[in-house]
Amino acid sequence: MERSLNRREFLAATGALVLGSEDALEASEKAPIPQRTLGRTGVKVPILGFGTAPAGIRRSLQIGADLYHEAIDLGVNYFDTAPTHTGYGRAQAQLGQVIRSRRKDLFLATKCHEARGDAALRMLERNLKELKTDHADLVYVHSLGDLDLRTVASKNGILPALIKAKREGLTRFIGVTGHHRPHKFLRVLQDFDLDVIMCAVNFVDRHTYGFEQKVWPVAAKQQVGLVAMKVFGGMVYSDKSMSNSKMPREHLDSAFRYALSVPHVSLAVIGMATREELHQNVARARRFQPLTDQEKQALGTTGRRLANRWGAHLGAVT
Repeated sequence: MERSLNRREFLAATGALVLGSEDALEASEKAPIPQRTLGRTGVKVPILGFGTAPAGIRRSLQIGADLYHEAIDLGVNYFDTAPTHTGYGRAQAQLGQVIRSRRKDLFLATKCHEARGDAALRMLERNLKELKTDHADLVYVHSLGDLDLRTVASKNGILPALIKAKREGLTRFIGVTGHHRPHKFLRVLQDFDLDVIMCAVNFVDRHTYGFEQKVWPVAAKQQVGLVAMKVFGGMVYSDKSMSNSKMPREHLDSAFRYALSVPHVSLAVIGMATREELHQNVARARRFQPLTDQEKQALGTTGRRLANRWGAHLGAVT
């Protein structure tokens, strides 16, 4: 059974004690999560999105659903999910329990990891059935870097198929996600009208993959919504455990602020599996302040050092 943080533990974990007064602490706890517009979609979203893979893998159906209900109550209503075989465990089934009664309360993004259009549409149909809804708000081509670009962009590929799905009302918006091979994103941005892209963006991997320098300025000119993922470096697996963060703990706050300080970014999707993680990230979102120039300079030095250590951990660069 998961235990809630008491007040002192929560404040210590999130760093809120530095605010200096009980009144300030109370105000911070009650502050709404800031919102931004998700590019050309025109939709207002919280700057913190819920990545469901960790909860889908680590939590039961009911505990996961309870966690999502609490997130919505706290103002985190953007949910990023995908089917089991893409590494999301039971996340969609958990969300389905929530959507049955709260579909209007959340922005739902799911994914299809297929290059061919017919296979992608079958997957989308299964996703919606598991999610207990007749439409998604956003459907992504999942992990573009792993897919054959010629097939993806062909007349029988997934992108034309998702455009058809959008036209038929199965999704409001379409996009692509990816962790590596930034050149593929530039190609699809050139050839297709995308609504949103989600890329691996953090102050370490900018020195390896560089989505925020190479891809996002092009997307921003087209008013494509920009979503940051792998903000903490991604999940780390070992024989005995799984961590939600490759990023050293002392840099988590700076990593969150870095992602949301990149020009035109709308939100950061963070993987969460416990109430403690949810409340810590909600606190980060509520007290968010952009990085100063001095902080950016310091993070540049730290990021280059960590990038040398991490290497191309998310896949090939080219």
